[in-house]
Amino acid sequence: MSLFDLTGKVAIITGSSKGIGRAIAERLAEHGARVVISSRKADACEAVAREITDRGGEACVIPCNISLKDDLAALVGQTLQHWGGVDILVCNAASNPYFGPAAGIPDEAFDKIMGSNVRSNFWLCNMVIPHMVERGGGSVIIISSIAGLRGSAVLGAYAISKAADMQLARNLAIEWGHKGIRANCIAPGLIRTDFARALWENPEIARKRERETPLRRIGEPDDIAGAAVFLAAPAGNFTTGQTFVIDGGVTAGAPLSEE
Repeated sequence: MSLFDLTGKVAIITGSSKGIGRAIAERLAEHGARVVISSRKADACEAVAREITDRGGEACVIPCNISLKDDLAALVGQTLQHWGGVDILVCNAASNPYFGPAAGIPDEAFDKIMGSNVRSNFWLCNMVIPHMVERGGGSVIIISSIAGLRGSAVLGAYAISKAADMQLARNLAIEWGHKGIRANCIAPGLIRTDFARALWENPEIARKRERETPLRRIGEPDDIAGAAVFLAAPAGNFTTGQTFVIDGGVTAGAPLSEE
């Protein structure tokens, strides 16, 4: 068996109509997984699913607002009805409605960040994992961020939520490991997505990040998708409770020169 063969596996990927979630869905499908494309906008999901099926993959669309518990339950229920089970869960959807000092964040924005980025993942993992156990095991992948590893003067609440996601993965790994469940996080650096557009479209911020990155570039969604394939596939069968940092070397330290 190939270390990266996902033939017959069923994967739910939240926030998969664009960006990192879309890249993960496309790459999982390339390796044989049956993927559930999910976000709030059905038409955007349909476009992704069509591209996957046009290339010979298997995909279905189940729209979902991750902030609503009933929507998450429907996402799981319809996946079971359509594919018969779940083997891989990628919690990718997230929100960050506030950029600035933490002292100024409105309560509503703080609650939205924690609800979307932590509570929804907590809910969804607990809904999905029992069904993975029925199939003999599975892989949970939570998309965190290097913001969860570093202090921030402008992304404080978001950083807290992403640190919490890393702890959620560790907790799940300990709680469910004896049942064959693996849980891990991926912590991307700055990736060229709509979610981070305000950062990489700003020439000053983009140049500064590129200078401070050993690989001298901003990441692309596929840079994250490869790690997700590893964690979902047999190649990752002895990996759990970990956070994979994929940031071009940013958290390792800034380069000494600008050459």
